[in-house]
Amino acid sequence: MTEDRREPQNDTPQSEERRRFFETAGKFGVTAALVAGAAGTLTSSEAAAQTAKEEQERQKAAKSTMTIGTAYRIGTTRSYPIMQLNLKENIQNLTNGHVYVKLAPGGQLGVGTKLVEKVQSGTIQAAQHSLSNFAPFAPAVDLINLPYWCGENQKFVNLVTSAAWKQEVDSRVEAKGFKPLFYFCIDPRTAAKRRGLGDEPFRTPADLKGIKFRVPGSKILQQFYRLVGSNPTPVAWGETPSAIKQGVADALDPAVEALYAFGFKDVLSWVTFNRPVPDSQVYSCNLEWLTSLPGDVQEGIAFASEVTFQQNLAQVPASRAFAMAEMAKAGVKFYVPNADELAAWKEAGGHQRKEWDEWKVKLGGSIATFDKLLEAANAQGKYFVHDV
Repeated sequence: MTEDRREPQNDTPQSEERRRFFETAGKFGVTAALVAGAAGTLTSSEAAAQTAKEEQERQKAAKSTMTIGTAYRIGTTRSYPIMQLNLKENIQNLTNGHVYVKLAPGGQLGVGTKLVEKVQSGTIQAAQHSLSNFAPFAPAVDLINLPYWCGENQKFVNLVTSAAWKQEVDSRVEAKGFKPLFYFCIDPRTAAKRRGLGDEPFRTPADLKGIKFRVPGSKILQQFYRLVGSNPTPVAWGETPSAIKQGVADALDPAVEALYAFGFKDVLSWVTFNRPVPDSQVYSCNLEWLTSLPGDVQEGIAFASEVTFQQNLAQVPASRAFAMAEMAKAGVKFYVPNADELAAWKEAGGHQRKEWDEWKVKLGGSIATFDKLLEAANAQGKYFVHDV
């Protein structure tokens, strides 16, 4: 199950830049300061003022304001392809200025279910959050957490852009008042090993014997890590860094981009790209608000979402490379299982095992529905995304 994670507060600009950010925000508003910061113009009063002027003009000319809440700070895309500024610019440009996008990053309006609730109630117009938060509205979403059927980037993208997904999942989400703007790709989950636990990576499930594997609240992931031989250890996300440092847990599974973003580079020894489950996110929108807009504006937002999705797919390898390079500087090593080793992972815990049939029926309604989605995941669509 993908989780909603707020970035550590110590990952902030230096004091001078921080001071200028607050000065700009005080004069021109937070969104203007965020845009100026992303453009690197905070240290220039004239450039920051020009950026703020442009933002004010855009907002004044717009007929609608769209607040988008996220859990990540501006600039995170370098190592975690969330694409906040891209989405803002694309929506403004492709609605011909009809919509002004006001960003609320860094969890300032909440994270996870809090953002979902605000979107559903119309308190805000859109938000970024994990797919797991759609599960109460469309249980079939949780099927992505069954191992080894859509964990690879390409299979995940094939799936969430397929007609089968739109029919079985998006329709149920929309019935609850949401419109998924686009599902964006991060990378698959990993098997990341803490320091002090030997200097070899996890190559096969046999290496997990006796390992205390940190898991989120997902019962599916807990079952998976039992099947592959580890001891699943539920730990709240906020407590995970200290649990890894203290040896309460020996391993964890976020995508490499998330491992870097949340400060694990100094506590890990190896990261294995065993690719069981996608670690992915979605931008959702309040359906009533969206459908209240003129038809051409709705089309503009849809096109902007499509453009941003394609930018996300292109950004994935660059974000991964940056995260890996920074972690390597701290001494982290990376391992890609060979074909036989990957087959061992799939055999031990993959979706084909009978243990997963109950989940397929519970979440998808029937084995036939799961098979339909499985076929979609394996059918190459019109999009390409790089895999590890």
